[in-house]
Amino acid sequence: MNAERARRSVFGVPVEEETVPYPSLIPVAKRPQKVAIDLVDALREIKTSANEKKRNFTETVEAHVMLGVDPRRGDQMVRGAITLPHGTGKTVRVAVFAEGPAAEEARAAGADVVGGDELIEEIRKGGGKLSFDKCIATPMFMPRLSKVARILGPRGLMPNPKLGSVTNDVFGAVKAAKSGRVDFKIDKTAIVHVGLGKINFSEESLRENIGAFVNALLLAKPVGLKKTSKYVGYVKKFTLSSTVSSFLFHLYLMYHWFHFLGMSQ
Repeated sequence: MNAERARRSVFGVPVEEETVPYPSLIPVAKRPQKVAIDLVDALREIKTSANEKKRNFTETVEAHVMLGVDPRRGDQMVRGAITLPHGTGKTVRVAVFAEGPAAEEARAAGADVVGGDELIEEIRKGGGKLSFDKCIATPMFMPRLSKVARILGPRGLMPNPKLGSVTNDVFGAVKAAKSGRVDFKIDKTAIVHVGLGKINFSEESLRENIGAFVNALLLAKPVGLKKTSKYVGYVKKFTLSSTVSSFLFHLYLMYHWFHFLGMSQ
């Protein structure tokens, strides 16, 4: 700049005034800070949001949990079951595949549909129409259920010994299913979706149901999942919402649950 001014002065060229702006800081938009609130307060907000629009059904409080596992690997499959302390608020219709004394036990326990080979044929020829929400079977029926596996499997209804739905204790299994037993399993995107009660439940009842589910979910952590500590990296995101509400609560870190459940990391 000084050399240019000297050159202009020597040759009689007028020196033009040049204004060089001072450097300035460009403000960066701040991200809104996450506000931590108590779980009961979050549930109260979800209930309020759901009740703002009157619907012809009672919405469910749902949890959607993203896990740090690979669902394509058999040793990282996550599935389990838990009987919620306050139930699901849903009337559950239970079908039992059994014969003889086991069938009588199922009826005594309150099963809605009980049958053997004739029930399997009814399902096979029914065009996909089912009149029940859960299935229980005695071990002897498992080979026969292969005929309807393509119908029951995609709906999550295929009895599974790991979930207690293949058992000789038919009476106990039916009672558990009727009293609020919830089965959960990761989908192909490593997310668990589960209903944990209705919005007309009290906040405390929902909190206890959520606590029972979280406990079962943590205990279902695959043994082969190698992380730096017991649970860190297992649960990546935990979302609570009602059935059709756009009001969501994200629990990104689960550390406060360990204190709630009396568990260590």
